[in-house]
Amino acid sequence: MAKELWKGSEAIAEAAIRAGCRCFFGYPITPQNEIPEYMSLKMPQSGGVFVQAESEVAAINMVYGAAASGVRAMTSSSSPGVSLKQEGISYMVGSELPAVVVNVMRGGPGLGSIQPAQGDYFQATRGGGNGDYRTVVIAPANIQEAVDMVQEAFDIADQYRNPVVVLADGLIGQMMEPIVWKERTPRQLPEKTWAASGRRDRDHNNFINSLLIDAPSCEAHNLHIAEKCAEMEKNECRWEEIMLEDAEVVFVAYGTPSRVAETAAENLRRQGIKAGVFRPITLWPFPYARLKEIAAGEAAKVFLDVEMSLGQMLDDVNLAVAERKPVRFYGRCGGSIPHVSEVEEAARNAWKEVE
Repeated sequence: MAKELWKGSEAIAEAAIRAGCRCFFGYPITPQNEIPEYMSLKMPQSGGVFVQAESEVAAINMVYGAAASGVRAMTSSSSPGVSLKQEGISYMVGSELPAVVVNVMRGGPGLGSIQPAQGDYFQATRGGGNGDYRTVVIAPANIQEAVDMVQEAFDIADQYRNPVVVLADGLIGQMMEPIVWKERTPRQLPEKTWAASGRRDRDHNNFINSLLIDAPSCEAHNLHIAEKCAEMEKNECRWEEIMLEDAEVVFVAYGTPSRVAETAAENLRRQGIKAGVFRPITLWPFPYARLKEIAAGEAAKVFLDVEMSLGQMLDDVNLAVAERKPVRFYGRCGGSIPHVSEVEEAARNAWKEVE
């Protein structure tokens, strides 16, 4: 297959179109503006609909309406814009509506900077809206993964009737890399007989709603959603292991920092320190069980969590390692990117503590 050079945000948009996305609703915000820009040109050409909404709140509610009719719908934004979408995401979970939400993260809190960051981990993995719910959160580390994962995200959303979040840092949105457009085998998905798309030949109307006034009904619905979440946790957990067979220093990182950590691990091995990388691909479900196994093994001596935040994934790393081995942290925030040399130095310091 021939490789093509693509910018991250534009590749994400094209991947969504190739996955059958037919409605895109968004609002401009750096560093993901190329997604709606690309969609504004290409969606009408592919028989789809593009609307630049008057706000992020409007955009997510348009996604709600389109998803309720049974079409594949998507929105994208960056950190503070995704914050504004959280109520709508919660409503979509409550109404069991599938959609894809792309967050190309920037520095925060507040308006912050327009530089790449990973400060939205808590928001994405803990649910930024109200109620008991989860969304699958996929974190690509390069543009090829972003393309592949965006396309699969639509299948995951349809399978579980639940929004899926693709969480990319600003570097992935703005960099250019060669990719291959792969032939995909889509999942076998049930027909959307639940959709509010007209009565058709049914003997009843379909209603999409998240309002359940009485407590027993609301509790029963929440338990049903929890059962779906358990299925997602069972079936959709993913990670990558790099040079971990004999690694004594284990980096834990996702997205762009995982690439920094991989280079640092290679350099450390040349210096005589056995290092490797554990990369969560799904941030929820988080691969607790596998990381726990690595922590319980004889090889690993110390874990170093590397993030472009002040340590939001650190909570999950600590839960998995559970004091079996020391866990240390190195991070940059606000749009600053950790350098390979900085990560190497943090790893050497962690190694000296346990040597």
